Amino acid sequence: MNPFAFALPGRVMFGRGEAQNAPALIRAFGPRGVVVHGANAERAAWLVDALRGQGAQVLTLACGAEPTLPMLQDALAQAKDFAPDWVAGLGGGAALDLGKALAGLIPAPGGIMDHLEVVGRGQPLIAAPLPYVAIPTTAGTGAEATRNAVIGLPDHGRKVSIRDERMLPRIAIVDPALTDHCPRAVTLASGLDALAQVIEPYISVKATPFTDALVRPLIAPGLDALVTLMRAEDAAARDRMAWTSLCGGIALANGGLGAVHGLAGVIGGVTPAAHGAICGVLLAPVLQMNDRLTRHAPRLTELRQIVAQTFGCQGSDALDSLSDWARDAGLPGLEAQGLDFSQHRAVAEASLSSSSMKGNPVPPSVDDLVAVLAKAG
Repeated sequence: MNPFAFALPGRVMFGRGEAQNAPALIRAFGPRGVVVHGANAERAAWLVDALRGQGAQVLTLACGAEPTLPMLQDALAQAKDFAPDWVAGLGGGAALDLGKALAGLIPAPGGIMDHLEVVGRGQPLIAAPLPYVAIPTTAGTGAEATRNAVIGLPDHGRKVSIRDERMLPRIAIVDPALTDHCPRAVTLASGLDALAQVIEPYISVKATPFTDALVRPLIAPGLDALVTLMRAEDAAARDRMAWTSLCGGIALANGGLGAVHGLAGVIGGVTPAAHGAICGVLLAPVLQMNDRLTRHAPRLTELRQIVAQTFGCQGSDALDSLSDWARDAGLPGLEAQGLDFSQHRAVAEASLSSSSMKGNPVPPSVDDLVAVLAKAG
């Protein structure tokens, strides 16, 4: 067995009702803090009111879309002036990433570009981040368990990360009840992202016994739960999706992803499309590409059989069935998400330099990726 290591949030709390413990746990880090939430401030009122009721001074910052460099610059200026002791993120992956970036950058003596990968200097943080508590309200990105924050750079047409192992949340509180009655389109897109994040680490060249133990048992239950939620609201299915998302986040932070996320990072920089929707429509075409390039590697053959059991089809038809099911459930293609055919080659070329692509089971060519984009269009 080859050596491997893994890093986790300082403390993970999972289960219905666990969110009620958040105010006291956060308040223990100090009297002043920042709460980053989604577009609707009312959904964060329970947490903010409880913190203020315990004597905390709270600055609230809204994150209504996936964070960009201008959004981060504005939020960071406000947060530094407030001089917080801690940061909490409550919301989907966008809010969690913005909160994570703030926790890392508020104490940092340099500028944002010192730490951005690809377009910046990509330097590790000098000062330790502030204590960060992540509370997801969607089941998708697993950002409550990762050591990076994804930031869009509209001027560069890219999404890149600020990354440091110390950016792992001090506490991750995953309460599936917070995802109940999540809008159907968000459930579909975020759920497919969660599935991609248990599938890609499993077939990744960076897979370890630790990541295998996390993700292999969740591929079938995660897919079944998402299929169930597209039919009707179901608390047990929400629980399974939240667990799938958390474990996928841990796995990607400690292993690798692949071409789905390699392409998605570039597409997200040149379109306004949601990350989960991009990953969802790329998932089946990328898996088909990898299956062909690896000449039916055992893990991809196994994956086909797992998917086939859900959809009641032959293994040879499984990935087409997954793609058709997602489209029938309402997932738009890449063109409808804003990616023009003329952009395909440039996106494919740019994606080859992404960190996620390095985990793909086989290095794809630009032409391979262009074919994937055409199929996902």
